[in-house]
Amino acid sequence: MTVTASSPPLCALHGLPGRPASVSRPTFRGQQRRASSLRGSLCARALDTSVVPALLEQASKSAPGLAAGAAANSTVFLLGAPVLLAGLTPTGYAHAWVLGTTIYSAFGLSGYLLVCAYFVLGSAATKLKLKEKEAKGIAEKRSGRRGPGSVWGSGTAGVACAVGSLLFPGSIAWQAGFVASFCSKLCDTVSSEVGKGYGKKAFLVTNFKPVPPGTEGAVSVEGTAAGVAAAILVAGLGTLGGQVDAQGALAVVAAALIANYAESLLGATAQDSVAWLSNDIVNVLQICLAAALALGFSR
Repeated sequence: MTVTASSPPLCALHGLPGRPASVSRPTFRGQQRRASSLRGSLCARALDTSVVPALLEQASKSAPGLAAGAAANSTVFLLGAPVLLAGLTPTGYAHAWVLGTTIYSAFGLSGYLLVCAYFVLGSAATKLKLKEKEAKGIAEKRSGRRGPGSVWGSGTAGVACAVGSLLFPGSIAWQAGFVASFCSKLCDTVSSEVGKGYGKKAFLVTNFKPVPPGTEGAVSVEGTAAGVAAAILVAGLGTLGGQVDAQGALAVVAAALIANYAESLLGATAQDSVAWLSNDIVNVLQICLAAALALGFSR
């Protein structure tokens, strides 16, 4: 057999050691690297051009829905975990995530910020003269850190209004009920904590006889004034956020004060004698009454 100068070596044709073939081919590992790089580039581009902007746009709406609500609330809970856990137990933190997600989904950023304001102001009120209240045995449990019972004692009615708004959208009554529930609860928390910490005299709401501070159903001038101010503040935040208008804010404050008075009456007349009527249950009844009254006033 004659091998001409232009023919490739036999060793190259048969894969034997020798001079390498003149035609180079890409290696399998190199192909993998290029494919992986291409996939990463495509995923990053898809995420950058569709998912994140879409979520941000959806989250900015007045009723963004569950996906955007869960994403926004989860971001807050991850970044703000140290602050949140200062006012919540670990299980309370998990339950509060459900509450926050539902509220954001139905009422958007302004509704969510209203709940954040309630949490900050309520936690601050609970810490007022905490050592003195603990020494007297009238402080909140766990130095004011809220567990699941406290979370739902504050948020059951608001979440119910949020679910109602998601299922039956288009009515401002849901927003009024939502604002009234947190308006009433902050009014209750502030009036109670300020009264226990700064009240000079406490009176039973049924007969206005003097009683020790911290007695169920007791009221004080200082606590009542602070509670009314807190109710007006929450209603004002609701108005600024577009949840209610000026007329709706008046209805919300009225509903909150009526419910707060009813809670004091229930505490004075039945709470000590009915075993299952805990503070959390009384709180749920109070905020549900406030929400129901606001819903009725809005029709």
